[in-house]
Amino acid sequence: MLATDLVTELQSLLPMLWVNPGERVVEDPIDPEHVGLAERRLQRAAPLLARVIPELAGSDGIIESPLLDASALRDVLGGQSRWLFKADNRLPLAGSVKARGGIHEVLEFAEKTALAHGWDGEDYSELASPAWRAVFAEHSLVVGSTGNLAISIGLMARALGFQAQVHMSGEAAQWKKDLLREQGVEVIEHPGDYATAVDTGRRCAADNPKAHFVDDEQSMSLFCGYATAARRLAVQLQQLGIEVSRQRPLMVYLPCGVGGAPGGITYGLKQVFGDAVHCWFAEPLASPSVLLQMAAGMHGKVSVYDVGLDNRTFADGLAVGQASMLATACLQDRLAGVFTVGDSALTYYLKVAWEMLGEKIEPSAAASFAGPGWVTSSPAGFEWSRRHQIDLGAATHLLWSTGGNLVPDELFQQWLAI
Repeated sequence: MLATDLVTELQSLLPMLWVNPGERVVEDPIDPEHVGLAERRLQRAAPLLARVIPELAGSDGIIESPLLDASALRDVLGGQSRWLFKADNRLPLAGSVKARGGIHEVLEFAEKTALAHGWDGEDYSELASPAWRAVFAEHSLVVGSTGNLAISIGLMARALGFQAQVHMSGEAAQWKKDLLREQGVEVIEHPGDYATAVDTGRRCAADNPKAHFVDDEQSMSLFCGYATAARRLAVQLQQLGIEVSRQRPLMVYLPCGVGGAPGGITYGLKQVFGDAVHCWFAEPLASPSVLLQMAAGMHGKVSVYDVGLDNRTFADGLAVGQASMLATACLQDRLAGVFTVGDSALTYYLKVAWEMLGEKIEPSAAASFAGPGWVTSSPAGFEWSRRHQIDLGAATHLLWSTGGNLVPDELFQQWLAI
């Protein structure tokens, strides 16, 4: 049951911070060991990825993004202690946070398909051969998405020779549809929202025995693929000499749509760092789907439409009316809280990222920038840190960027001119 004062506050369309009470009422829906399996699959497939993804040619085939100093952002936006920027906008092939999960699920399907056709499972690089591409061409991957997951699944599927079909909602950006079509992906547009695209994609895949549906709301494979980011981040932090402990906590701010990618990352971070890491999600004022679901509890679905919000936002990648129940179940006592962000702030943060860091991000990726201010300066943030005995002055603040590198330059310049 949603509290009346919370609904009223959300309906006011003013930015807010919601702190998660952290009550667990249902069991985790995933096996934690599956994150390790996903990490090992990505490592085994690295030689294959190096062959089929041009950006990885001559490399070790590992999909990862740099961890950058963000003190320039801190100085402009106002803040304390150390700020970092996780540049998932630079991830190869997909150019977004969806790369790890999407590539992992395509690889898992390729592995399953190849094993069924006599592959011995030893040398992943064999799967780039013309013979295996011919086998894969008889199979299809189907996904419903607002954009970035479609790019991740569509481009990786085509790189291996699979057919690919994506169902995209009305909020999806035209440039994303154009990019996919240029790469031979079938794009089907729907006048409805994200949920409509997902439901239609699911039905289409069910009618094709050689199709695999990538379910952004319920996929364990996607979720565990996203979670692998945590182990690699731990290595990057160690390389920078950054301590993560209860005395020196890590505060992570993640833009959130349906909840799968930030949920997987949060799950992985909690596996690695435990009580030394605290994750906060950023959602648009009109699309706080995870906030609503977490506040309502796990015993029934809640949509932003149920409380009179319209799910319309400049952050197309975050325009989701109903959160993933898989993700929210895993977040019950792992997520610190959620803050909401207005479209005008996203435009400002996008410009600051470009001017201060030289990083090309899309509006959705800029949502995390409001996080440190809410946690360190608001009454709700102060009360949260007092209750948990957290010294925010000793914390490291990490802004997780989720996409942008594939945005056409002309469109990006239009955003900068707003």
